[in-house]
Formats: sequence, structure tokens, C-alpha cells
Amino acid sequence: MHPPSFLAVPGRSAKPRDAGLTHMLDTGLSAAFTRDLLESHADLVDIAKIGWGIAYIDSSAPRRVQAYARAGVPVCLGGTLLEIAAVQNRVDELRAWALEIGVSMIEVSNGLCALDADRKSQLIRTLSADFTVLAEVGCKDDRPPVLATAWAAEMERDLESGAAWVIAEGRESGTVGLYGADGHVREDLIAKLTSRVPVDRMIFEAPRKTQQTWFIRSLGPSVNLGNIAPDDLVALETLRLGLRADTALVGSPIAAR
Repeated sequence: MHPPSFLAVPGRSAKPRDAGLTHMLDTGLSAAFTRDLLESHADLVDIAKIGWGIAYIDSSAPRRVQAYARAGVPVCLGGTLLEIAAVQNRVDELRAWALEIGVSMIEVSNGLCALDADRKSQLIRTLSADFTVLAEVGCKDDRPPVLATAWAAEMERDLESGAAWVIAEGRESGTVGLYGADGHVREDLIAKLTSRVPVDRMIFEAPRKTQQTWFIRSLGPSVNLGNIAPDDLVALETLRLGLRADTALVGSPIAAR
């Protein structure tokens, strides 16, 4: 049965989408959970990221990659795994393995602060020959200062190097990078980023409902959001469509009446 269509809600393009991406974090889901998730909600997932180094140790990861592919969901490897491979000079081996198991996207990050700018750009250029590259900006902890101008410049450089999208760091906790330690949004940082980088080329990690709400209210229902927990997929979609009090009427045709 098709869902109802009698309410005026913001437009939502069908997959594959260029904007309004929902980037889901797979933290080692079971095969059964993944199967049920995709059967019910594959239409809500634009990218599935197998986080950290999970894919390297999880024997079920190749089967999940195949299940995602059958459901039309591309899989991205987490950037930390690539950073470790780069430090150990094993990028070629990682590339071959990722292609073998069917991964189509790779995140190039510097969250460990172990790569210089030239090395990151070189990795993006090299890996974009075989994968869709998502380049992440920001560190995994809150010790380095978050400098808006530096973030914007790095994003611009990453896009010029061949990244399809750039990701603004927030982690799965929503307490670093884009956010303060208490999870509040660094609005001045986002204002600087959006003044220099096209919004549709950025994915903002926003694991918390309050953060998702802020982005939808501020940048609209078609903002790209990342590190979304599987259990939050449907709830996020209701936020995008204004079917929750937090975002009711945002982007809705009836808001202008």
C-alpha cells in the first residue's frame, strides 16, 4: 500500500538524491537487523557508513555490503580505517580489499591529525579513481581549536582534489567539531562554512535530534545530515517533512499562506 498524500509537506526527491542526503552510521549491525532495516527503510538511507575500523574485523561486513548494494544503498568505509592504513603505508591493500567486498565509497579524513594537507589531497585524488570520495574535515577530539576559516579552506581544497562531498565533523556523540562539549551548535562556524562552500556539497554530522532540528530549521529540509543512527531514520524523515512539532511548517507550502 502506498503512503497517504493528502497533506502539504516539503518536496522530497527520490533516490538517488543530490541533496537531502541521510548518511547512516552502521556500528556493526547484525545481518538480520540490516535485512529488516533495508526491507522497511532502504528508501530513507542514501549512504551507509560502516564506522571506524569495524569492517576490518567484522566477518559479516562483506555480506552487509552486498545487502546494502542490492537495496540501492552505497557503502562507505569510515575514515579512521583509511588514516591507519595511510600511516602504515597500506592504502593499496585497503583499496584492493574494499573493491573486492564491493565498497563504492571511501571517507578520507584527518581526524587523528596524522596527515598533512598534501597527503590528504593526494589520497583524495588517488582514491577517487575507484571510489566516490567523502572528505571529512575536523579532528576527533576537542583539543585542536576549531577555526572556521581553516575548515572552509580545507573543504574547498578537498572538493578541488576530487571529493564528491565534504563532511563536517561531529562524531557519533555530537560533542566535537560542529558542536560544543554539551552538544550546542557552533552557529558562527556553520555560517562561515556555508558562506564559502556550497551547502549541497556538505554533509553535517548531526547524531542528536536537537542538532538535526537546528539544521533543518536553519538550512531547510534538504540539508545533508550524517552519522544518523539506524533507529533514528524514520524520526529524521518526519523532521524533514515537518511532521513533528520541532519542524512543523518548515519548508511547507502552507507556511507561506
